[in-house]
Amino acid sequence: MKKKRVVVKIGSSSLTTVDGELDEVKLQEHVEAMAKLKSAGHEVILVSSGAVAAGFKDLGYSSRPVTISGKQAAAAVGQGQLMQKYTEQFGKHGITTAQLLLTRQNLLYKELYQNVNGALKELLKRQVLPIINENDSVSVKGLTFGDNDMLSALVSGIVHANELIILTDIDGIYAQNPHVYPNAKKYNYLSDISDDLIKATSSSSSKMGTGGMRSKVEAARTAKSLGAQVFIGSGSGKNKLLEILEGKGDGTYIGGAQGGGVKNSKQWLALHSIARGKITVDQGAARAILEQGKSLLPVGVTDIHGHFSAEDVVEVINPRGEVIGRGQVNFSSEELMEIKGLCSKEARVITKTGRRQVVIHRNQWFSLTEMGVSK
Repeated sequence: MKKKRVVVKIGSSSLTTVDGELDEVKLQEHVEAMAKLKSAGHEVILVSSGAVAAGFKDLGYSSRPVTISGKQAAAAVGQGQLMQKYTEQFGKHGITTAQLLLTRQNLLYKELYQNVNGALKELLKRQVLPIINENDSVSVKGLTFGDNDMLSALVSGIVHANELIILTDIDGIYAQNPHVYPNAKKYNYLSDISDDLIKATSSSSSKMGTGGMRSKVEAARTAKSLGAQVFIGSGSGKNKLLEILEGKGDGTYIGGAQGGGVKNSKQWLALHSIARGKITVDQGAARAILEQGKSLLPVGVTDIHGHFSAEDVVEVINPRGEVIGRGQVNFSSEELMEIKGLCSKEARVITKTGRRQVVIHRNQWFSLTEMGVSK
């Protein structure tokens, strides 16, 4: 089998007992399965939930806390315990692990995003197995990943993974909630994820975690758009992950081998950056940047909205008021207001600069149609 880069996501439901506590037997089985992947020559990145489950009993809670402060406190206690268990179990197989705790803030700015990317590349180069979790103890509402399903999809894009394996307590995607409709149709393979399917999976959830089946399906769509094949399902035994890679998994496979993936600069623009303003362009400019792969020039700009600086990210709007993409601008909003609608030669005279008169270079541009996602 060709060696692959694999992101494995393990949710709380696959790590806990019926009482919601961390199940060390389950954790050990997962570790053995990942060790098998490593021994077969594959690169492995783990996105693991379980910090709250590992810590809430030590705080005196009788069950998993429901308040934000309770969850954050439990995660603060449990994250170290969770990593200790993983480190001990992987150590038995001679595998060194590393912990990365991320929040949305770590990816919002290009330099921080590049630092995360660089750290992961170096760890994989050194044969280390990264273990990633959202930093629940300090995450801020509105700037979270929502759940580790989406985090695993974004990580698969950052590292250009071939496969994303989302392990859960349900054996794949069904047309209806199998807990409610025992005869619901199961999908063994899906070439794509439709909006209707996402709606159909909205009612399926797990009481032990934050992400139900809908979040997994949404994550699968994002990961597929970033170049990874996705598996959602369950499994048992130390060979379960190898069996999944061989196409024998008990679950649903989504998409085929993608190849190439999406450049990290495009991923950052599309999924992580903050738009500081908006630029309206005429129909000719919209066609040039969407269909002809051209850069945006001053002559195509008709209006500027908001205040932004050079190198900020802005959204680009067509004459109908629709957002068609986003990119990094070479001019501030004040400079752009002076040169909008002018040809490049005239713009160069006004700005008194020798740099190229490109508002957004095509290499710093992302179209909403490129990956089938929107912001």
